[in-house]
Amino acid sequence: MTERPARGLLLHLAGPLQSWGTHSKYTRRDTARFPTRSGVVGMLAAGLGRARQAPLDDLTTLSMTIRVDRPGVVLSDFHTIGGGLPADETVITVDGKRRTKGKGTVVSKRQYLADAAFTLALTSDDEELLHACAAALRDPHWPLFLGRRSCPPEGPILLGTVEDPLHHLVRLPLAAKRPRSPQPIEFYGDRPLNVLPVDPDAADRGDGDYHSGEVTDEPMSFAPLERQYRPRPLYRRAVHLRDATYAGFGTGYLEKLQTYIDTQLAKPERSIR
Repeated sequence: MTERPARGLLLHLAGPLQSWGTHSKYTRRDTARFPTRSGVVGMLAAGLGRARQAPLDDLTTLSMTIRVDRPGVVLSDFHTIGGGLPADETVITVDGKRRTKGKGTVVSKRQYLADAAFTLALTSDDEELLHACAAALRDPHWPLFLGRRSCPPEGPILLGTVEDPLHHLVRLPLAAKRPRSPQPIEFYGDRPLNVLPVDPDAADRGDGDYHSGEVTDEPMSFAPLERQYRPRPLYRRAVHLRDATYAGFGTGYLEKLQTYIDTQLAKPERSIR
């Protein structure tokens, strides 16, 4: 069995819209149903103030486990840019020139996740890196967004820096109402999910030992016109959590979340702040 990393960050990603592209290119922009490694690493790099050409070797060592609080729904947007503008105000091409007459309008199709919410654990044995990332999320150098600049988060992203983050990932209040009939909560990770510390008697779909496929979202470079990604395994596990974990929406959820942070994340034996 794989050992759980000792330390990590807990993040909450929620907002009216999110978009985590996996095959986006030119005028077609898709979204995955959960945050991608490239999107989260890019968010950390923005918070740290790193240039797009900067190395990503340290950030890509972070392991990411995602809990899907609310899956949201996919929205498709028929998007136009530059329509009806004079020639000297149309969209600029990659070589710095204006588009010619009759080609000034750029049409694209873009997908978004609406009303989705995710809780993430970023784990590492590098305490210095965790502290730097935590500071960047609290006071980012550049604005943070949920996969695309048009998708700002609804509130603070960082929940805390803790010992044994996977312990909290399955116990933090869920930003969702309890369903009428029991429904499993999805977890996604870049490593086997048999290490999730769920209740032994919890109904479970699979143990997450084996990856369910690959996704090409491991960033190698964010340099303009030279972006590079490589595939990595995707592990999935669906677990029924306790009814008490469901915290609803709005102020009810925020109050339960704050209570959990004050009583659990702030304990000296768990905090590394």
